[in-house]
Amino acid sequence: MTDFAAIGLELAVAATGLAVLLLDLWVRPEQRRWLTWTAVLAVAGIFVASFALTLPEPARLFGGLYVLDELALFFKRFFLLAALLVLVVGQEFADRFPAGHAEYSALTLFALTGMMFAASANDFVLLFVALELVTITFYVLTSFQRRRVASLEAGVKYLILGALSTGFLVYGLALIFGAAGTMNFEQLAASPPAVLESRLLTVGLLLVLVGLAFKIAAVPFQFWAPDVYEGAPLPTTAFLAVGSKAAGIVLLLRVWFVAAPALTASWAGPLLVVTALTLLYGVLCAIPQRSLKRLMAYSSIANAGFLLLGFCSGSAAGVAAVLFYLGGYLFAVLAIFLVATLAWRGTDTDAIADLAGLGQRSPLLAGVLTLGLVSLAGVPPLAGFFGKFLLLKSVLASATLHPGLYAVAAVALLAVVISLYYYFGVIRVVYWGQQAAAQQPPILLAWPARAALGLCVFGLLWLGCFPANVLNLAQLAAQSLPWR
Repeated sequence: MTDFAAIGLELAVAATGLAVLLLDLWVRPEQRRWLTWTAVLAVAGIFVASFALTLPEPARLFGGLYVLDELALFFKRFFLLAALLVLVVGQEFADRFPAGHAEYSALTLFALTGMMFAASANDFVLLFVALELVTITFYVLTSFQRRRVASLEAGVKYLILGALSTGFLVYGLALIFGAAGTMNFEQLAASPPAVLESRLLTVGLLLVLVGLAFKIAAVPFQFWAPDVYEGAPLPTTAFLAVGSKAAGIVLLLRVWFVAAPALTASWAGPLLVVTALTLLYGVLCAIPQRSLKRLMAYSSIANAGFLLLGFCSGSAAGVAAVLFYLGGYLFAVLAIFLVATLAWRGTDTDAIADLAGLGQRSPLLAGVLTLGLVSLAGVPPLAGFFGKFLLLKSVLASATLHPGLYAVAAVALLAVVISLYYYFGVIRVVYWGQQAAAQQPPILLAWPARAALGLCVFGLLWLGCFPANVLNLAQLAAQSLPWR
């Protein structure tokens, strides 16, 4: 496989984004919404084409900078599917954009390109470039509703805090190169013991992990999430919650298990503390929320804690559980944001109280929203339950290696119980809210929105009731990491 053939998926996505931008110059204004549907079809075609790739063994290309293995392919397909649904959400949200919907779709595709490169990062240089492509694009997407003060404020906050996290990341990369003389993950892992034990390298890796912890909104770098989620447009919030978090997770997997596995193995204690605090902070702060966006922001923080459980286990089973959990998380979160976009069409609200009467206005939307929330709560037989079960199982299987794993498993169970309160609180409003449904018109759904809703429901039920196929893919992807 040649270098440029290996990045064919990324090149196809980037070319689609450029094509959307260029075609927007010649298409009449009333026809520009069709550009998004063109992008949707292109992403769907690239997603299907990704399954034609066969990997007898991992390919290291561009001088070892880029790796194409089963883990990378898993995340590339994940990002493609997430972007596909986000583009549909964006199309339904188009009436609330002041102008430039084609630009929004193109920026979404450029962010997708960065995420796909992040999935194959085997060097700190590519890690930085891919992460910055994603982050800079999200600065614009967050403040895309330039006539809304809340959107501009969210963009500025994300820009300032994102630049701060980038500073930590760059400084960490400089220290790593100064200590080891290489930026390649595998070469760093094979460095002499004197290099791996140096304080300079330790500080450098810690700073890199700080930058990545910001991306997944883990404690104590989670403060940006509620304000940014609340102010950003709904499609951007959805993509932040799913795509940006998954990009941080795959880079964290590469750094934690490939770049410095011997060093990070000694950090089990601090990781357990961060995981427990992230879980508790997310679920406790979600309880008083009256904004759906802010509730989903704190839910995102709590779910970062659940994903960190797989890192705590330190096993291939834990990593496979992380990948499976991300699949269920994708369908649940995008289902919730798609329903919110359709239910609040023509309004500028994100209040949970404004979902009152949805059960009468649109039983379909109310049912999909309920399934998404119930899955996030971890109720069987949906995807969220099986994902949490796999994560807890992997932690308990490794508990003999570190007694603190029993404690963090107990905190995770407590977090599941607490989350039932606020997730089911939204469901109570949907079906038994005080707002009179008779005063609101029924919600009419176009067939693309119905198809996206159906895909989310299918994913939640399929992953929960028939998890074997996706779990096998997750286990195969987890085996791409160098387990010892």
